[in-house]
Amino acid sequence: MKVFNHTSYSYLFFFLFTSLVFFTESCSKEPIREKKEDPDTTHNSITYTNGIFVVNEGNFNWGNATVSYIDQGTGKVEQDIFGKANQRALGDVAQSMRIFKQYGLVLLNNSNKVEVVNLKDFKSVKSISGFNSPRYLEVIDSTKAYVTNLQQDISVINLQTLTIEKTIKTPTWTEGMIRFDHFIFVTSVGEYYLSNAFRKAKIYIIDTDKDLIVDSIHTGKEPLGIAIDKKQKIWVMCTGGYDHFEAPSLMRIDPALHIVEKTYFFPSTGSVPSRLCMNQAGDILYYIRGGVYQMPVTSSELPSEPIINSEGRLFYGLSVDPKTGNLFVSDAIDYVQNGMVYQYNAQNGQQINSFTAGRIPGSFCFTSGSGKK
Repeated sequence: MKVFNHTSYSYLFFFLFTSLVFFTESCSKEPIREKKEDPDTTHNSITYTNGIFVVNEGNFNWGNATVSYIDQGTGKVEQDIFGKANQRALGDVAQSMRIFKQYGLVLLNNSNKVEVVNLKDFKSVKSISGFNSPRYLEVIDSTKAYVTNLQQDISVINLQTLTIEKTIKTPTWTEGMIRFDHFIFVTSVGEYYLSNAFRKAKIYIIDTDKDLIVDSIHTGKEPLGIAIDKKQKIWVMCTGGYDHFEAPSLMRIDPALHIVEKTYFFPSTGSVPSRLCMNQAGDILYYIRGGVYQMPVTSSELPSEPIINSEGRLFYGLSVDPKTGNLFVSDAIDYVQNGMVYQYNAQNGQQINSFTAGRIPGSFCFTSGSGKK
């Protein structure tokens, strides 16, 4: 059985990007309709109150991360809104974005910071530094938020002072988070050997009143995606490892009892599943596995066919618009040129629109809700 170094394995996603830069060819199809930004549009012509932020990762170590904005009223796209508003680059590898009150919080993985912007004009309010490769942010209450990191801790943010107040130590890299009652369920990625003991990946359960890990649940290898349904069941997507260590799986967890109720196993061959998300009603799951798949939470088995075929495109990011229920899917193309974003009807998978984004569009954030991953 092969043993993997945890530190190098944690950065697998970033090295995957850079290794593909010079070897992958674009196989993107011609879009049905494309809304391109007006090159003469000034920064102040769009207000960021009714649209979608597209978080473009950029290339690892290139410092070319950006945020694009799709105005849902006009369909216009504005590129690099942070750069235009602040006359400087956003940073290196934009991982995700969350909205809190009048602020947008953009997590920059390789820059080890969270850039706080005013949503009215996207001007920087503060750069919070001191993270260990931040991944995702979850607002706990009006004064506190958690930020997961690649390097063995969760940062506790004071939302009033916009500073790191303390950290919660974790054995391995932490990723997605979901709230249940006054607890946070967080995926901890890492299946590794320590002191001759085999440790499996886990979901850690944190008491947000005490900022302490109080319990854990074993999962399959690499639990990256996490969502909660209308019956308050938590769903976790485990990739099985990009090394195909084991078959990928989808797990349903009872958060009150801290037990795994059911596990669905994917075929061990084929694309690795990713980008698990839930619709606003909490009754349908979506994920990427080459194409985009749709699965009712009441289903007894995994879907056999995608609702949206990739048709040679490199589907990379996925989210559900909480306002319209439409699906937004990004195409990273070849990790070098600007990517694409496609809008689909979630019921029948029909394409509604398409938009040009920045380089490696990875996640979405909606002004009408807390869009994430």
